[in-house]
Amino acid sequence: MTRRLLLSYLSLAALVLLGLEIPLGFVYSRAERERIVNAANNEADAVAAFAELSVAAGRGDELVERAEHCAERIGGQVVVLDADGTVLAASPALSAEQQRTVAARPEVAAALRGRPTTSVRASTTGGVRYLSVAAPVGHRAQGAVRITLPTDAVHDRVNRVWLLLAVVGLAVLTGVVAVAFAFARWAGRPIRRLEEAAHRLADGNPSTCVPITSGPPEVRSLAAAFNRTAARLEHLLASQRAFAGEASHQLKTPLAALRLRLENLEPAVARRARPGLTAAVTETDRLARMVEGLLAMARLEEDTTLPGPVDVGEVCAERHRAWQPLFAREDVSLVLFAGSVGPVLALPGAVEQILDNLLSNALRASPADSTVTMELRLVVPFRRPLRDSRPCWVDLHVTDEGPGMTAEQRARAFDRFWRAPGAPKGGTGLGLSLVQRLAHAGGGEVTLRPAATGGLDAVVRFPSAEAAPSIPGPVGGDPRAGRPAPQPPISTSSTT
Repeated sequence: MTRRLLLSYLSLAALVLLGLEIPLGFVYSRAERERIVNAANNEADAVAAFAELSVAAGRGDELVERAEHCAERIGGQVVVLDADGTVLAASPALSAEQQRTVAARPEVAAALRGRPTTSVRASTTGGVRYLSVAAPVGHRAQGAVRITLPTDAVHDRVNRVWLLLAVVGLAVLTGVVAVAFAFARWAGRPIRRLEEAAHRLADGNPSTCVPITSGPPEVRSLAAAFNRTAARLEHLLASQRAFAGEASHQLKTPLAALRLRLENLEPAVARRARPGLTAAVTETDRLARMVEGLLAMARLEEDTTLPGPVDVGEVCAERHRAWQPLFAREDVSLVLFAGSVGPVLALPGAVEQILDNLLSNALRASPADSTVTMELRLVVPFRRPLRDSRPCWVDLHVTDEGPGMTAEQRARAFDRFWRAPGAPKGGTGLGLSLVQRLAHAGGGEVTLRPAATGGLDAVVRFPSAEAAPSIPGPVGGDPRAGRPAPQPPISTSSTT
């Protein structure tokens, strides 16, 4: 911000200086040119008047002396000619060729014809620029006077003025830089503190106060509002943590006691009433799982842990071993295809929770003698440059052979407490919502697709912790189809 403010002030100051100094320089240059032209005209008129009197009185010597004195005073050349173009006096002296050249000059010819206007020409002789002025002698054009002045002195004065203006402009810009830098630092320091505090707040440190003693009033007001927001957010997070901690203890104990009492009532309940008791126990278990899901989501929302590398292949193998007996008890096969995909970025423990929820849903939806497949696929973006190192993705597929879902049901499946019509009893409607939140918290995503076997294919995409290999051409899939190609399984494990 300091740099932008400094550039803004410098640009504005430079525009103002250019708008003032450039017209001033041009005005001074024009005034200097007009001054030297007027001075030359005055000298030419004075010499012409003296020449008229000298010619009339026949005092040619005095005319020569006057021409020499005038040429010495102005540092230029004075030539006096009669009506025929013959040189009467010249200082310094001219050769015959130079006399003919002077008589042929346009301004001299105009003066010999008695024109009332003066012809002014700028010429260069011997590398020096001259200004020539010619005036007629007398009203009847009895001759002409030509005065030539060097313009180097005028150009030097004009150049010095332009240099002075440039130096003044640089000095002003230097002062503007100093003042603007101090002002920009003063105005930007509280904003930088606000930015640092906002980053700390985003990293999970809400107990951050920003000093509000310096800076513009608007920034101080913003800092005060930020401090109130951070304090309120800290209070809300503390209240949520307290609720999650208390609820985890206060709800589990009554639910466990309720389930125990219901089980103890079984011997005293008539046979015809036992289905209702079983349903009550089932609903109690469902309520306990719902409480666990809500607490898990609450802990996820307040968790500020950053994603880190996780060996997704090892996690899948571990969860496969843990869930295999449960699947075998329901006569459902659980198959794992673990390709070499490398580590992924995810929250600590997120992959385990995602797999537990997806496998639980797949087990409830799978009929007997069916198969649930866990598969890892590496997805590398299509690219051409050899040195392209864009990140790749790892897709985790959990596919069942159950009834599946319609497109409308798949769109609503991630809503909290939503359950598909005809879904098996015992679900809470929080599993897929928790899976989506865990995937998004790690920078990934989750989608539901119809499986080729007629069931459901739950795909969780994790960002890879490693850069894509730098090889040309399509790798890992066809970019036109937008679907990744399956990786060949390196190790295969299945249930009996």
